[in-house]
Amino acid sequence: MLWPLSSLGLSGGGSELGQPFFSGSAAPPLPVFSWCVLFAIAGAVVGSFLALVSLRYPRGEVVALGRSGCSSCGRTLGPLDLVPILSFAALRGRCRTCKAAIERRYPIIEVSAAAIGAASALLFPGWQALAAALLGWWLLLLAVLDFEHYWLPDRLTYPLILLGLGATIAFTPALLLHHAAGAALGFLLLWSVAAGYRALRGRHGLGGGDAKLFAAAGAWLGWYDLPLVLLGAAGTGLAAALVLHKTGPGFLTKRLPFGTFLAPAIWIVYLGTKA
Repeated sequence: MLWPLSSLGLSGGGSELGQPFFSGSAAPPLPVFSWCVLFAIAGAVVGSFLALVSLRYPRGEVVALGRSGCSSCGRTLGPLDLVPILSFAALRGRCRTCKAAIERRYPIIEVSAAAIGAASALLFPGWQALAAALLGWWLLLLAVLDFEHYWLPDRLTYPLILLGLGATIAFTPALLLHHAAGAALGFLLLWSVAAGYRALRGRHGLGGGDAKLFAAAGAWLGWYDLPLVLLGAAGTGLAAALVLHKTGPGFLTKRLPFGTFLAPAIWIVYLGTKA
């Protein structure tokens, strides 16, 4: 279902390859493949920004100000050093000046964001593709922050809940009550699990950010899809724990960033149920 803005000339059809992404305007519409390419390019640029945010935000630094530089020699990076994905490939993963290795996190985040953009344009028509991409990019940032810092900041989880309810109003307003109930149920469910674990074991098992992220899942998906998200996140988290346990004894007693598994599960369920 599309955003009911007929004045923008949005297509009411699907987003199969060869079908127009936007239609109804005087200019010939671009095929979906072209939109996939454009969304992928936009995603790579967004991914470059997300990599910067995930590095500076936990340090308390101003995200939008200051030029990027090499972490080894301190040289300020020029435009040719900052082309997403391509600069890393052209420089073979090393600084142009000091030849120090560039962290692999940058191309990984950029490629992931590009894939999110392309998949969104392929599977969704019109403005819903942009909403799906925004959700995926937002979840990617949260997954990285939780993986690297065990941190799901309120400044990112609370707005994601509101955006989910806003997207529901835009695309499926009749389901708003189900999605609002999903947000409340998602938060209460993981909050209760965390509180129960803390009461039984005397230590924290889940962070408060996990409950708020699960609330965002309910806002975007509705209460009826929360079991799928929880099953996917718990399953992949358990599988990762078992694999990593083989790397050393006692690994299962260490912390795992549950949000890193919860975030991709939310987006995958969104693709599977809303496309």
